[in-house]
Amino acid sequence: MLLLLRLAVMVAVNALALWIANILWDSVSIHGFWAYFIGALVLGIANAVIKPILALLTLPLIVLTLGLFYLLINIAMVALAEWIAPNFSIDGFWTYVGVVVVVWLVNWVAHAALDELDRGGRRARFA
Repeated sequence: MLLLLRLAVMVAVNALALWIANILWDSVSIHGFWAYFIGALVLGIANAVIKPILALLTLPLIVLTLGLFYLLINIAMVALAEWIAPNFSIDGFWTYVGVVVVVWLVNWVAHAALDELDRGGRRARFA
């Protein structure tokens, strides 16, 4: 049950990030519930499964470029979500960079808020 809840939260947070990116850039075009849902699901699964494997395989390149290659891996994850999801398109390299930054920022804020809620809940139980 906990795994399903985590998956639902991951999809919701990624869908929120894609929605914000769609609002911010005219070059991002996402239309319909299924485009957001499938895009967020693919992005979450790719970030959880594919990205760590790619990061491990390309670790020397990531270190050599001082982390810049990691940005390209993140762009590839967004491109994969765009390729699989229907009615989802991103035009331009810098738009991809912006979408990656928005997805990272929204995920960071959401995880920080969820961690704070989790810690607050634990304190209340022990108090």
